[in-house]
Amino acid sequence: MKMYRKPFVALALAVVALGAQAKVRLPHVIGDNMVLQQQTEARLWGWAKPRATVKVTTSWSADAVEAKADKDGKWLVRVKTPKASMEPQKITFSDGEELTIGNVLIGEVWVCAGQSNMEMPVKGFGNCPVDGYNQHVLDAVNSAGVRSVKIPSVMSATPQDDAQCEWRQCSPATVSEFSATGYFFARLLSRTLQIPVGIIEANKGGTRVESWLTKENLQRYTNDPTDSLALVQKWPQLDYLRSMLWGNGTFNPILNYTVKGIVYYQGCSNVGDPGDQYSERLKLLVSQWRQQFGLGEIPFYFVEIAPYGYDNVQGDEGARLREQQFKAMKQIPNSWLVCTNDLAYPYETTQIHPAQKQPVGERLAFTALSRDYGYEKVSYKSSSFKDMKIQNDTVLIHTQDNYWCDAPFEQIVGFEVAGADRVFHPAEARHFWRPGGGYWDEAILVCSPEVKQPVAVRYCFRNFQLGNVKNGGNLPLFPFRTDDW
Repeated sequence: MKMYRKPFVALALAVVALGAQAKVRLPHVIGDNMVLQQQTEARLWGWAKPRATVKVTTSWSADAVEAKADKDGKWLVRVKTPKASMEPQKITFSDGEELTIGNVLIGEVWVCAGQSNMEMPVKGFGNCPVDGYNQHVLDAVNSAGVRSVKIPSVMSATPQDDAQCEWRQCSPATVSEFSATGYFFARLLSRTLQIPVGIIEANKGGTRVESWLTKENLQRYTNDPTDSLALVQKWPQLDYLRSMLWGNGTFNPILNYTVKGIVYYQGCSNVGDPGDQYSERLKLLVSQWRQQFGLGEIPFYFVEIAPYGYDNVQGDEGARLREQQFKAMKQIPNSWLVCTNDLAYPYETTQIHPAQKQPVGERLAFTALSRDYGYEKVSYKSSSFKDMKIQNDTVLIHTQDNYWCDAPFEQIVGFEVAGADRVFHPAEARHFWRPGGGYWDEAILVCSPEVKQPVAVRYCFRNFQLGNVKNGGNLPLFPFRTDDW
């Protein structure tokens, strides 16, 4: 009998292996507790035996859909989804052997991309707390409609089609691990719309915009290396700066997922980039992602980098990156930039992760609610510089998107003026009005006793400079400069 033992064991293992190969396999991002985009043809995909037929049925429809796996065993189907609901659903996949996932909700799905200020969880990072942590944990009992999946931050030399992850239901026991910005965004959407909202967290702290570009785009539009060894040699210690690898490992696994849009918080690692390089590459990245998702011109809402010292509070490297972000907003269709000039505390000059994350997420939600969900009365735009007029030693300034309000009336801070010598001095500023009703009879008046003949104005155009101008939506004025020095 012993002489037949090994062949028998080998045969048994072969049968088990064949059975395992015969069963449908799903990517980890498709599983229990997931949220599917409502009222669309949501994509579901996976692997099976080569050329096998995979049948997909759902609890919300009597119709079934089928797909035939290709020679590599890959398959993809599209299932029609109903209106959003808190009613749990099931999906069954079968190639002869059934696999069922449950507690699936139908709602809205958004991607949360970027670097550490998007990755930062509700519990904060070491020495970097999030305001109101305990209240948010206790309040999570009211956020049953919010769910999240965190894609592990991994690098890969080649695009990956799966990642070890699982969907999480929001509760006081789990919310501390959710992206803070993403959670506050999803929470407000879910409570306002009264439907489930799922967030896919695909981000990595410290990454540059180039970290998410494909090999093809890097080779065509940049001088960055694309060979993995060359990338390691260029950034031997700071792996988070490496181009392409994070997109391959952390973002590529979600590209088949059907989503509503993308919210993005990134830019700190690109501070110091020359000219218009950042705005051009961010525009390239958005175009790339939209093409890869294949869902059309989906919304792209992103966050201005917060005030931070960058080893020189009075420097302007950070301000120039914010200027690039504002320029990108004007160039990228169906996009909007959330201003954060008021969301750092005065003592956070050396804190790259400001504690005020709830307003960031909620301002992103204001944007989506107004632009995508019909809440047209929601004020989501920060005001920005429109034009100016110089009268002797005084500058009059108009803003746009101010919702008919430039506040406060007095003691405005954040403005600087310069003369022909290009030296900027702190300026006095206040609301200006006089009877007459002419265009320049109401404006923000700016002047400085040190500048008798002003030629240029800047507002919060420093690495760390907090202004106090807000519009009728209580949203801050975008930092700006009128010069090009």
